[in-house]
Amino acid sequence: MAMDKRSLDDPDESRRPDKTVLDVVSLPGATVGRIALQPGWRWSECIKPVAGTKSCQTPHLGYVIAGRLHLRDDEGGELDLGPGDAYQVAPGHDAWVVGDEVFVALEFDSKTAETYATG
Repeated sequence: MAMDKRSLDDPDESRRPDKTVLDVVSLPGATVGRIALQPGWRWSECIKPVAGTKSCQTPHLGYVIAGRLHLRDDEGGELDLGPGDAYQVAPGHDAWVVGDEVFVALEFDSKTAETYATG
């Protein structure tokens, strides 16, 4: 049986758009990302200039470690995320940090970890 491990504290890649830190590690057949969003972070202000799309077009599959995030999809649906929540979010949304705590989550969808916050 093959086994492998990587530390997100020693990532293969780290992206740092405004108020954002995304650390990425690659494993055979999978990519994992740890995202930290500072208070005051909002997708439409911090990532939209990098992504160049009207709303976030990246699907998300993850788990919240700390902080709170509010999401609104392009149709007006809303969702709040907090510690302990596993989540799946379809493309077509805006999001923002709620409160004064850093939002920290793990992203497991390899497409998200590979492409989020890139042009």
